[in-house]
Amino acid sequence: MPKYIFVTGGVVSSLGKGIASASIGKLLESRGLKVTLIKCDPYINVDPGTMNPYQHGEVYVTEDGAETDLDLGHYERFTNARLTKDNNITTGKIYYNVISKERRGDYLGKTVQIIPHITDEIKTAIKRGSHGSKTDVVLVEIGGTVGDIESLPFLEAIRQLKLEFGKGHAINVHVTLIPFIKSAGEIKTKPTQHSVGTLREIGIFPDIILCRTEKKLSKEAKEKIALFCNVQQEAVIPAIDVRNIYEVPMAFSNQKLDELIVKMLELDCAERDLTKWNEKVIQRLKSPSREIPVAVVGKYISLQDAYKSIYEALCHGAIANDARLVLKRIDSENIEKSGPEKYLKNVKAVLIPGGFGSRGIEGKILAARYARENNIPFFGICLGMQTAVIEFARNVCGLKNANSTEFDLKTRYPVISLLEEQRQIKSKGATPLGGIIKGQFSKII
Repeated sequence: MPKYIFVTGGVVSSLGKGIASASIGKLLESRGLKVTLIKCDPYINVDPGTMNPYQHGEVYVTEDGAETDLDLGHYERFTNARLTKDNNITTGKIYYNVISKERRGDYLGKTVQIIPHITDEIKTAIKRGSHGSKTDVVLVEIGGTVGDIESLPFLEAIRQLKLEFGKGHAINVHVTLIPFIKSAGEIKTKPTQHSVGTLREIGIFPDIILCRTEKKLSKEAKEKIALFCNVQQEAVIPAIDVRNIYEVPMAFSNQKLDELIVKMLELDCAERDLTKWNEKVIQRLKSPSREIPVAVVGKYISLQDAYKSIYEALCHGAIANDARLVLKRIDSENIEKSGPEKYLKNVKAVLIPGGFGSRGIEGKILAARYARENNIPFFGICLGMQTAVIEFARNVCGLKNANSTEFDLKTRYPVISLLEEQRQIKSKGATPLGGIIKGQFSKII
């Protein structure tokens, strides 16, 4: 049976639970262990495929075509794990399965309740995503923040699982915030104490606390957290901000986090070896031989997470070529207003990512034209490819006002259009029509 690490978060969202989970996975892999990671999301959507990027960030697509949470992208970038639809569990999936079973009569007339039926379904889903004997350690990240009402069934499920697995087979890691009050010149541990207190009220007792902080934790602060949160002092791990997310595994290794996990889970493994990670990633990030300015022209630029995988893929390409990526994030609506030359004049490449709805489309088309006419390497992904087709049709093929039927149903030249067999598809999740729902709300999106 694999060992389990349950990762929760407190105080505020966006603390970096996904990066922390991925970094722990990397550390354990450096010891020769095989890991997999699971993200539990408390929203009722079955998956994020039809959600507005401004609300949720990007959709990460796995090899089996599943539309999943962006944290799965972090997991695959940091580790060798190859994830599937089973590695992203949502409230929507859980309730969909339970209600389907109830309608079939699988519960034999029983009253279907949160406990045990919903929690049992969550536990089953976690075990299914663990890939059984093929995995040494499973990291399970619970989305949201402790205290959120929608997360409670997931927290109850992992409480039961830890009890079921027994000592030495599962631990709880809690990621929390240690704020720095600038006017007072002090860091404050009280939010962490309250967060852990909320966890303990529902029966979950953290074994390790990762403290997100801007400032170094003093010995006195670590002692206070250990005392009031009932953990060993060595289990209070500062997670100080770093310049680049790929430095986090090294930062955790310096705090001996993996040694603590190996001891708590009674793992039999080799010593840590991060030599390749340090040489191939960290050193190239710190001392590249050149810089490459690349423009990403999108319509959700104001949200960092909307194009997360694209930014990281460009970063990876730069690392592989011993270069520093100079990323220029350009809102396509600004190109509509001011023209492309102002924003694209000095870039070495242009990438236009996916998106939905008519807002900002003409700006993307102008960017594609500028790249073509100025011989700038261009990469169009999804909608980005479609805008390049529209641009070529209009300005090279002479098809005036050519367009996609998503933006103009009556266009004379529908160079992008639904196939006949796609027109009968009604379900929009995890299909090529996933954007049609969003297209209907183009003024919003």
